[in-house]
Amino acid sequence: MDLLQTVVLGIVQGLGEFLPISSSAHLVLVPWLMGWPYAGLTFDVALHVGTLFAVIAFFWRDWLQLIGDGLKFKRTTEGKLFWFLVVSTIPGAAAGYLLENQAETVFRHPLLVGVMLIIMGVILYLADTRSLSVIHLKDVGLKESLIIGVSQALAIIPGVSRSGVTMTAGRLMGLTRETSARFSFLLSTPIIAGAGVKELTKLAPGDIDSVFITGVLVSALVGFLAIKFLLRYLSRRNYSIFAWYRLLAGLLVIGIYFYRNW
Repeated sequence: MDLLQTVVLGIVQGLGEFLPISSSAHLVLVPWLMGWPYAGLTFDVALHVGTLFAVIAFFWRDWLQLIGDGLKFKRTTEGKLFWFLVVSTIPGAAAGYLLENQAETVFRHPLLVGVMLIIMGVILYLADTRSLSVIHLKDVGLKESLIIGVSQALAIIPGVSRSGVTMTAGRLMGLTRETSARFSFLLSTPIIAGAGVKELTKLAPGDIDSVFITGVLVSALVGFLAIKFLLRYLSRRNYSIFAWYRLLAGLLVIGIYFYRNW
C-alpha cells in the first residue's frame, strides 16, 4: 500500500466507525470504486486498533468509573450501566463469531452493501424523526440495553453500520439523540477491543511496519474527532444528514454496480 491509500482508508475507518454510515461498507466500497486491491489482514487490524485507541482516549474516565462501580457491584448509575453494557455486548460478539466467514465473503457484495445503506438510512430517519426523546443515560435500563445489543448483531452485514443500528435502536426506545450516541460509543469499546485482540494474535512481529503504524494513528485521530463532533452535533441537531447521505451513497453504489455489469 502507498501512503495515499493508507491515509484514505484510515480516515474512512475513523469516520465510519463512529458516524452512523458504516465503516465496513466504506472499507469495501472505497477500494472497489478506486480499483485498489484488498489491503490485507494486517491493515484491517491496524484500523481496528486505531479506533479502539480513539474510543478509549475519549471515554477513559467513563470506563474507569463504570468498571470500578461495576466490579464492586455498587448500585450506582455507573455500576448498573456497566453490567447492562456487558449484557448488550453478547449478541454482537456471538454474531461475529458465528458469521465470521460470511462477513468476509458473501456479505461484502457491493450490491448488498448499497441496498443495506439505503434500508438502514430510511429506518434511521423514521426512528429519529418519529420517536420521543425521554430517556437519558442514567435512565437506560435492561430492556433498552438488550434491544440495542441485539440490534448490534445486524452490523455483521456491511452497510448496516454498528453505530447506525445501535443509535437507531436507541432512538426507537426513546433515548435522546445524544444518549443513543453515547451508549453506542460505550458499547463499541468491548466489541472493537475483542475484534482487535482476536486479529492481533494472527500477526507476526514483522507485520508491525510503517503502514500499520500510519493506519493506527490516522484512524485513531479521525475517530476521536468523529466522536467529539457527533456528540456536539446531536446536542443541537438530528440524524437526518446521515440518513440522506446513506440514501444517496446507496443509490450511487447500486448505479455504479449495474453500470459496470451492464
